[in-house]
Amino acid sequence: MPVIVNGVEFTDADMERELPDHQDAPDPVKSAMTALVLRRVLLDEAKQLALTAEDDEALIDALLQQEVRVPVPGREECLRQYQAHPERFTVGELTEASHILFQVTPGVDLDTLRQHASGILTHLLDHPHEFAEMAKTNSNCPSGEVGGSLGQIGRGQTVPEFERPLFAAAAGSVIPRLVETRFGFHIIQVGRKAEGRLLPFEEIQHDIAGMMQKASRDHAMRQYLQLLVGRASISGIDLQGADSPLVQ
Repeated sequence: MPVIVNGVEFTDADMERELPDHQDAPDPVKSAMTALVLRRVLLDEAKQLALTAEDDEALIDALLQQEVRVPVPGREECLRQYQAHPERFTVGELTEASHILFQVTPGVDLDTLRQHASGILTHLLDHPHEFAEMAKTNSNCPSGEVGGSLGQIGRGQTVPEFERPLFAAAAGSVIPRLVETRFGFHIIQVGRKAEGRLLPFEEIQHDIAGMMQKASRDHAMRQYLQLLVGRASISGIDLQGADSPLVQ
């Protein structure tokens, strides 16, 4: 089925030009077509507003600068963010970690895998000194060959769902629940910890403001694009609302 946006049908040549920029996407074809659709609705809106520019990219930039405006957060807003999330502004925080990974692979029975991992976790909570041995015989991670050791880990070096419980746990403990990530189920043993240093607010206020403004701009951009998509005449593709890659 051809993809048509506001009466304009995309050709195979359009897709061939766009596709190379989306090879890292989970679905390159869908990602490329989504980008083509969004570019078309943006250009149509810019022309509707009688905006002009030297080329299409400049025209889209002019449209977004005019229609998507986000204020710079003030000092008090930045301070609230700083006080609410001190871990984001702490440097030098490290923790030693070991883990046992039970990898989720295509066709695996999740209930059986979870039960197996839970049984090993229960055993290790009573016998933590056996962690390295259990890692060598059960972990699907290469670290299993060295008893599950991941060495020292700093913030930002692992996926968030692994990092949060790791840094929240006490040194020398086995986290008393399975930690689930995109890779599978983990049993985590926490080693020694270095607390790190909280950066002074005045030193990073500008960075916090920039971070908050970017988050607000991304949110506003998604809303604006969803509005344009909702008003456009589109056939041949289903854009999944807020889950679409609306901002690249």
